[in-house]
Amino acid sequence: MDRLKLMALDEEDLSVISAYLQDAVFKVGDISWKGQAGVLTLELNRFVWEAGDRKRDRNKDWERRRAVLAVKRATAVKSRGFDRSRTDEVLSLLAIRFQAETEEPAGTLELVLSGEASILLDVECIEVQLTDVSGSWGTEFKPRHPLT
Repeated sequence: MDRLKLMALDEEDLSVISAYLQDAVFKVGDISWKGQAGVLTLELNRFVWEAGDRKRDRNKDWERRRAVLAVKRATAVKSRGFDRSRTDEVLSLLAIRFQAETEEPAGTLELVLSGEASILLDVECIEVQLTDVSGSWGTEFKPRHPLT
């Protein structure tokens, strides 16, 4: 399958990137904030949802790929629910949401993580890029979201 290279400039585009990144995992140490440039980058292992829900057999595992998420035009970043000094802690990304301010297009971009954790970015506007940076590898684990 081809590598993804997507850009979001509005909420509709952002929802597409959010869907591709559902259940991506990363270490705290894979978060990079360049305050001067206003860019947060996140290296992660995303689950390849676009491969479909094909039936797995002995020779077919599900797939993950290494990808980079870049949020640009950010003015501030905050995190909650995890310790930034624990660089080997693994986090799971559930969704990306945007809350516009009264003076659009500015707002807050939220990376929703499992365990009630999140990364919040104040942004001038939505400018987000997702790029696959490696081929895929097999994984026996498919993320599940049981209804409660």
